[in-house]
Amino acid sequence: MKRYLLVLMALCALCVYPSYGKTEKSTVTFYVDLHCQNCIDKIYKNIAYEKGVKDLQCDMKTQTVTVTYDSAKTDVPTLQKAFAAINKPASLTPKTENKDEKHEDHHHH
Repeated sequence: MKRYLLVLMALCALCVYPSYGKTEKSTVTFYVDLHCQNCIDKIYKNIAYEKGVKDLQCDMKTQTVTVTYDSAKTDVPTLQKAFAAINKPASLTPKTENKDEKHEDHHHH
């Protein structure tokens, strides 16, 4: 009886796991205000555990977070909502504030 159950469990596992091997991986780079290591830690502690997230890379120098995810389980708007939920809005384009600062430096008027 134990052998029968073992074989049945093995067959069930085989039926379930192939779907994990066929993930549709996508990668997106978000622009996020990363002021310090605590900001990065907050992202790793929260976004890494979002459904479908496979990998996460934060770069304070470029103010970016690159997320590799299973597009069958999540998408960009869902990921952006997750960032917003931890008060770290994620944009697909760099902030325009830098342009304003540069503009003030040049004094074109």
